[in-house]
Amino acid sequence: MPYVVAIDNGSQSTKVLIVDETGRIHASARAALRPYESSSTGQVVHPDDDVWDSIRTACRSAMQRFTADPAEIVGVGLCTIRFCRALMREDGTLAEPMMSWMDARVGRAHTPAADVAKVTTSSGYINHRLTGSFTDAAGNYQGVWPIDQHTWQWSLDDAAYASTGMSKDLLAQLIEPGGLLGRVTDDAAVDTGLPSGVPVFATANDKAVEALGAGLGASDDVLLSLGTYIAAMTPTGGAESGAAHWSNFGARPGQYLAESGGIRRGMWTVSWLRSLLQSETPDAEDPYALDHALGREAAEVAAGCDGIAAVLDWLAPADALHRRGAFVGFSGMQGRGHLHRAILEGIAFTMADHIDAMAAELDRSFRSLIVTGGGARSDVLLQILADVTGLPVRRAAVDDAAGIGAAVCAAVGAGLHPDWASASTAMTATIDAAAPSAERERYAALRPWHRGVRARVAQLSEWSESHRG
Repeated sequence: MPYVVAIDNGSQSTKVLIVDETGRIHASARAALRPYESSSTGQVVHPDDDVWDSIRTACRSAMQRFTADPAEIVGVGLCTIRFCRALMREDGTLAEPMMSWMDARVGRAHTPAADVAKVTTSSGYINHRLTGSFTDAAGNYQGVWPIDQHTWQWSLDDAAYASTGMSKDLLAQLIEPGGLLGRVTDDAAVDTGLPSGVPVFATANDKAVEALGAGLGASDDVLLSLGTYIAAMTPTGGAESGAAHWSNFGARPGQYLAESGGIRRGMWTVSWLRSLLQSETPDAEDPYALDHALGREAAEVAAGCDGIAAVLDWLAPADALHRRGAFVGFSGMQGRGHLHRAILEGIAFTMADHIDAMAAELDRSFRSLIVTGGGARSDVLLQILADVTGLPVRRAAVDDAAGIGAAVCAAVGAGLHPDWASASTAMTATIDAAAPSAERERYAALRPWHRGVRARVAQLSEWSESHRG
């Protein structure tokens, strides 16, 4: 039986799956990333060579757990965090630690230093570590890059290079989803445990790959990615953007996804609250005991959290850097379950407004909400989302939708399926998770309240920033 390896490198960890042509997982592993470093204002980097270190560790662990013949592995699908930037020396090593998507430098023109021979994304750098080839996934180039959004290739306009501070000789050869990036080198095989010579195939940006792995395909479905960054996506017909959405590359050749506004530290805020409440040594027998307790306590709290609202600007939007996160409405009657539920409701209220705005701009309505990411494991959050949006909620059948999406790309590239549609049908699935309940009317009444709280906290943040000296 042939297998593919899916590498899903996210903001907080790297996950590796070994998958057959039906989407069944035969081995998996996960390796945590180290905390970001931020030694200068606006600069947020992955320390040392952390992204590569996590990938090779997770690959080695998955390969050790794989009980079939490694010779039957026919491809690797590589998916990494989008919007990162890697500056490479001539020998392929990092000239400085990789910039996170939260680093202010990735959102503006940035002229590389003299010792920088190549500028690429996280997937371009990792692919070079794996294959020695300076090729990269075309679908992972969004933001400040001189790329033509219509052709998925480098721009023919000289002004595009001048405006980004890059010259074409610094940039990788672009490969469409499912295309061959290169083959695992002998050195990379020793580092990762992957078979030497196995082909590595391009995917796209991690959000698009997640959508592919969750089976998003119909224009009346909307996917909500509940990760460190939370955003909603739906298929769209081209590269044009609007006020309420922007057009992102999809994970199939020529496909585009409309993407809504989002929450820059979404599920991260849930982890942040847990870190404040967690003892230094979690229960060894159940390391998720606190998560389960918070979920149970939040489920007992009434809609509206007895007046507490969470405004989720723990990382301000790039166009409104004065904004700050807040809890509003304490009376001394609330406990930690209220805070946990307030964050979940904040996610639901904020993203419901973004989804509605995108739907209006695209002149469509949605029939269901597909959820992916770590937040999709929270039954409380999924019920709140169903009640706030009024949509039935489905979750990806496999917890790691981006991993399954990377596996689909590798399966198509390796010829395990004749086309993208058959690969998606065979390898992806969703399951029903929540339907709107009687709380829907209560949440409909609360949405304007929460919207007003967000607006007034933004005004307070702006006043505070201008008066604190």
